[in-house]
Amino acid sequence: MKLSSTEPINSKTMKKAAGLVIFRRLCGEIQYLLLKASYGSFHWSAPKGHVDPGEDDFTTALRETKEEAGYDEKDLIIHQNTPITLNYEVKGKPKIVIYWLAELRNPNQEPILSEEHTELKWLGLKAAKECVGFKDNQVMIDKFHEMILTQEKRQQS
Repeated sequence: MKLSSTEPINSKTMKKAAGLVIFRRLCGEIQYLLLKASYGSFHWSAPKGHVDPGEDDFTTALRETKEEAGYDEKDLIIHQNTPITLNYEVKGKPKIVIYWLAELRNPNQEPILSEEHTELKWLGLKAAKECVGFKDNQVMIDKFHEMILTQEKRQQS
């Protein structure tokens, strides 16, 4: 299910977040950035966070990426036309998270972690999917990976 950023969200019943799935190309490999949360179940995920009142989803994704990983929009090539929306429950309440794919321009530029995270990893496809654990996140990484490969094929043609 796709939701546009103009759809009303009842913040009392539904949480909404946005983020960027960041990848880099290093030594011929596509690697995804995952951050380990410093709270709750200490889960691994891409940079993301709650949408503030009056803020659009994409602005949230940029803000959260800067706060959590230290990357600005200028550091990234963002694929704005192909977001993926995840719908799931957290503590019995529905949550929507919208992700965009973003390539790190300089693959050697390391993230700067915030206090919200304790570790970071750059992982290939298989390891990234194992690390995130949740099926929805695994499917999302697969879809974004296919988009990257499709784009590479087009560029080679």
